[in-house]
Amino acid sequence: MNNNKPIGIFDSGIGGTSIWKEIHQLMPKENTIYLADSKNAPYGQKNKDEIIALSIKNTELLLSLDCKTIVVACNTATTNAIKVLRSLYKIPFIGIEPAIKPAATNSKTQTIGILATQGTLNSELFVESSERFNQTKIIEQVGNGLVQLIENGALDSKEMFCLLEQYLKPMIAANIDYLVLGCSHYPYLIPQIEKILPKNIKIIDSGEAVAKQTKNIIEKIGFNSNEFGGITQFFTNTKSNVLENIIGSEYIVSFLDF
Repeated sequence: MNNNKPIGIFDSGIGGTSIWKEIHQLMPKENTIYLADSKNAPYGQKNKDEIIALSIKNTELLLSLDCKTIVVACNTATTNAIKVLRSLYKIPFIGIEPAIKPAATNSKTQTIGILATQGTLNSELFVESSERFNQTKIIEQVGNGLVQLIENGALDSKEMFCLLEQYLKPMIAANIDYLVLGCSHYPYLIPQIEKILPKNIKIIDSGEAVAKQTKNIIEKIGFNSNEFGGITQFFTNTKSNVLENIIGSEYIVSFLDF
């Protein structure tokens, strides 16, 4: 079965490109459209109604661009809005939520850490997920300021490293052996995080699992029949330089007022 329509992906900025990269690596022949809603980043500091409204706006735009499925490449949008999106639209949605299960299942110390936005940690879906593993101690930490620094191109800044030290050292002291990254922006911080964490602490994010789930959906609705590589379109509603630096100069980023 062939279906040459693109896969739509949206996030509250550039972070969801970590998910796009996993999807593109797994299915390089698929066409993709990526929306970076950087104008409204971070979603994690907004209330649920605002997050739902922004998610609907992004979905409507991707549907107008004829996408065959939509990946909500934002933990905050998934945990707060994906149930609403699935109730409103017939198109398949793939969400992203913190990878608590593999961390809790494999933890030897029965203590794991999760670094996420306030919007994700406060969400009903996150609470439901964490309650399934009540025998594991979960150290929650809100990553205030991290998304803003990433969106401003300050990945390797001293301010970023200081914030990460502030957030991670209490987790280390609590004897975690897994750190769950609960925001699609945070995989870009792994090099800095690895400088702070002891080598025995493993870092988990959801990117690979989301890509595999996306492939499962595409198998049902049809792969791109183009024998050559897929076409990717990137759209942002702010300046494009940070997004261009993240994805590489071989891709073109277009401004779109959404």
